[in-house]
Amino acid sequence: MKLKTFLQFTAPTNFVMLVLLILPLLIAFGLGTYYLTYNNFSDPLFVMFDNYREIFEDAFFWDAFRWTLTIILIAVPGYIIIAFVEALLLDQIVGPLRGPYLALMLLPMILVPVIATNIFRQLFEPTGLAGYIVKAVTDAPFVFNEISMKALIVIHTIWGSTPFAMVVFFAGLQTLSKDLVDASAIDGATRLQQIRHIIIPHLRSLFLLNAIIAVMDFFRLFDNVFVLTRMNPIFHADTLQTYLFRITILYRRLGLSNAGALVTVLLVMIALIPFLIIMYREQIEER
Repeated sequence: MKLKTFLQFTAPTNFVMLVLLILPLLIAFGLGTYYLTYNNFSDPLFVMFDNYREIFEDAFFWDAFRWTLTIILIAVPGYIIIAFVEALLLDQIVGPLRGPYLALMLLPMILVPVIATNIFRQLFEPTGLAGYIVKAVTDAPFVFNEISMKALIVIHTIWGSTPFAMVVFFAGLQTLSKDLVDASAIDGATRLQQIRHIIIPHLRSLFLLNAIIAVMDFFRLFDNVFVLTRMNPIFHADTLQTYLFRITILYRRLGLSNAGALVTVLLVMIALIPFLIIMYREQIEER
């Protein structure tokens, strides 16, 4: 396809991206060059790149970035593996059991995130089921501290993200040739061998797609961290988004928060580069 034809076909999409993505980024960059608070909103002070310098020199920002990156490194493989296993089970279950199983697996997607997170937290309260089990087994109450809170954030992040990836994998399984699977079974291949040599290569692009979506989603984690930690600084569990919320709402530094938001977008783009390179190479190989 010629470049001119390509641009003509993509003109509506390019216009929407310009309006909804590029312009807000430019506005955020402009606001990030001002010392802007709720008190001087009508007459902000131009400070050039001081806000950006302050962001890069802020230890709390880098703590939030490291914790966000830790969540990504743990949760992305975890949620992909769990979602893949759930999709395999869903593909095998037939009859009246498929409906209840699917409803149970999609429960995190159905529930309102804030309500689901609040219920999840209450499970570990002294009167909650998980709290009761911990007390019965260890003879000590479950304590919300930095380690336990961060563990709960990772677990809840995986639990809440799994349904989407499971649906994607299940859709990919429906495109798999049953004749190929049956032929491998006749040749003596076990189920694990079928998964390793047939199913996983067939779903390779979906693994990459789920990873890209997860990285973007986990960089903007806010709801579950906000509800679980209740913004208590003793947990040291601020993600990039709760960090921006803190400097925007609590410290009222609007210019600084815009600078931080733009830096966050740049970090997300950098984190996605390896995935995009792999996806591009796969597309070239398929041609």
